Amino acid sequence: MAILSVILPFHNEVAGVRGLFRRLYPVLGQLDLEYEIICIDDGSSDKTFEALLHEREFDQRLKIVRLARNFGKETALTCGLHLAKGDAAITMDSDLQHPPETILPLVQKWREGFQMVYAVRNDRKTDGRLRRLFSLAFYRIFRTIGDIKIPEGAGDFCLLDRAVIQAVNALPERNRFMKGLTAWVGFRQGTVPFDVGAREGGVTHWNFFRLVRFAFDGISSFSTFPLRIWTWCGAVVSFCALAYALYLVFDTLVRGVDVPGYASLMVGVLFLGGLQLLSLGIMGEYMARIFIEVKARPLYFIAEQKGVDPEPHV
Repeated sequence: MAILSVILPFHNEVAGVRGLFRRLYPVLGQLDLEYEIICIDDGSSDKTFEALLHEREFDQRLKIVRLARNFGKETALTCGLHLAKGDAAITMDSDLQHPPETILPLVQKWREGFQMVYAVRNDRKTDGRLRRLFSLAFYRIFRTIGDIKIPEGAGDFCLLDRAVIQAVNALPERNRFMKGLTAWVGFRQGTVPFDVGAREGGVTHWNFFRLVRFAFDGISSFSTFPLRIWTWCGAVVSFCALAYALYLVFDTLVRGVDVPGYASLMVGVLFLGGLQLLSLGIMGEYMARIFIEVKARPLYFIAEQKGVDPEPHV
């Protein structure tokens, strides 16, 4: 019988652990599949790990890993994919905003032959106005300048066939934008709509500045457009400077020498200075990512584990 791996990252989610499994078990029981549940405690400072150990007393199919520190959600998902033994794996949030009931249509799509199935949000009513606008802008920018296409509303709630799991695990980069990596490897892709559920306890760990940083990580990982754009900016500025120089020559010949204005001089200097600093900053961001990659540090360290095979190679 086929095996399904369910991968759940946790970070300070002790308040919602019981409610999550109370809804997850009935759903998994409806599938004609064996299953394993891989719980990754991403350096929680509360009693999330103890709560997960308590859950394992009721179901020995829980595999529990506590990372040595908070490495981030993308790394926690990567750890789960390294550990997954299933013929397919589902990655989802542990706060019940990704409803466990959506697992049923995800598995149905997989049985129809799709190897990568995204759960796509029907709407963003649960987000604030600023976050909705930011998400909309991100997906549009990413579709325009990115090297890959991600369905709008798709996130980390998805099903991956074993072939996709192996492909993603083979990717060596340290800056891991999982939505981009799963889309980049290809394979036959499908979507399933879902409504975002109410959060089960706790608060979100994603503030606006972390979201902006995460968005730029995604864009810089799958597009060189932010680097190439400065070539065009330089060409446009040079053309404008040449046109202005020809205008000054013509104006001097016709009207005589005029004293240049201080305001226009300062505007030009500040504009070009800001443009140069911005371009250097963009290049610095890419260089920082190169610096991280060449160090080739392990993605994570496991501090404690229960029910898991010997620690995987990372």
